[in-house]
Amino acid sequence: MTTNRRGFLKGSAALGAGAMLAGSGLTEWARAWAQGAQWKPEAGAKLQLLRWKRFVQSEEDAFMKLVEAFTKATGVPVSVINESLDDVQPKASVAANTNQGPDLFWGLYSLPHLFPEKCMDVTDVADYLGKKYGGWMDSAKAYGTSKGKWIAIPVGYNANIINYRQSMIEAAGHKTFPGDLGGFMDLMKNLKAKGTPGGFALGRASGDGNAWVHWALWAHGGNLVDKNDKVIINSPETLKALEYVKELSTHFAPGTASWNDAFNNKAFLAGEISVTNNGVSIYAAAKAGADKDAKLKEIAADMNHANWPVGPVGRPTEFHICYPMLGMRYSKFPNAVKAFLAFTMEAQNYNPWLEGAVAYLSHPLNAYDANKVWTSDPKLTLCKDAGRRTLLAGHLGSVGEKAASALADFLILDMFAAVCAGSSSPKDAIAVAERQARRIYR
Repeated sequence: MTTNRRGFLKGSAALGAGAMLAGSGLTEWARAWAQGAQWKPEAGAKLQLLRWKRFVQSEEDAFMKLVEAFTKATGVPVSVINESLDDVQPKASVAANTNQGPDLFWGLYSLPHLFPEKCMDVTDVADYLGKKYGGWMDSAKAYGTSKGKWIAIPVGYNANIINYRQSMIEAAGHKTFPGDLGGFMDLMKNLKAKGTPGGFALGRASGDGNAWVHWALWAHGGNLVDKNDKVIINSPETLKALEYVKELSTHFAPGTASWNDAFNNKAFLAGEISVTNNGVSIYAAAKAGADKDAKLKEIAADMNHANWPVGPVGRPTEFHICYPMLGMRYSKFPNAVKAFLAFTMEAQNYNPWLEGAVAYLSHPLNAYDANKVWTSDPKLTLCKDAGRRTLLAGHLGSVGEKAASALADFLILDMFAAVCAGSSSPKDAIAVAERQARRIYR
């Protein structure tokens, strides 16, 4: 990734100015912003935004303050609909097909690439923000653009990292979380033997399930497609990945075959598992409840986070969740949509929001490296670089409609789940995935 130093310094200066302006009140700053902004909402404009349901209450609180400030400044009411993570994509697809529904969708991964022609061109917004805030990270550019234009604004990432109990991994013979696959397997085996197992979602979990099985596939050198989008899933590397995860799953806590994105949070906070993958929402919830619940206080003090182990490919193969926000072309209020997107990413709004998200969300614009959340707690610092470390949906192949379809259809996750459940042999599961992939990439 290349960063324009002059642009970064300009963005950093904007951050500092934002901190000073925020002291005079967000509403006052917002009104001044609206008067000077290049996007003037249409007369009578009103917006509806469908977003994923929050995992961290303070994140939602900060976001709704932002929404309130936008409405006070522009006179544009914004209705926010909260849906479960798994429901955003199908509802967005229906809206795209029928040309009616919310003006904006805030989804995950490469959602806008499922229907790029139905997404509003927001290149002017992206250019404005990139110039002001030190440039976009490379992965944000990939997720936000299609055929040379921006079709969405990548608002942030959820760093999908290892969450673990320090005391329990030490009891299982590991002072630090293993950085290699052999050590990871040994830890999981020992944790189960100690009665403190780990667990990873194998149900159709759009975030956590997709993230960890793709890590496993890529860590072994397996890929769905090559750089030309040719299907290459049927490979010795894929077979090795499936065999590894099959063995790993024998050490999981019961029930992971049906886990969605909420189950591992609940299991960890209930003390049923000692290791899982997630954002830092588990830690945030434990800290938030620590004053009233001694068990949560103990968990928060004992928790830590780690990056995923490195496999035979010899480099990180993490898959962090990008959260793009997109405006629909059918919206009657495109200027209001663009104004809201730009307003959201301004330092006066985005900095408090990042802090409210307590590192559950990380940033796509380089200048936000300076946000104080990254130095507020050493257990959160590794989340800062999620946008730089992540591989993309499609990985070697394109980030487009086909990669988005493969994710939406849970092609890779279902392959791993079938093997772990014993309902399919690795070779048969690969054959099914290959047939599905060939239909998508034909």
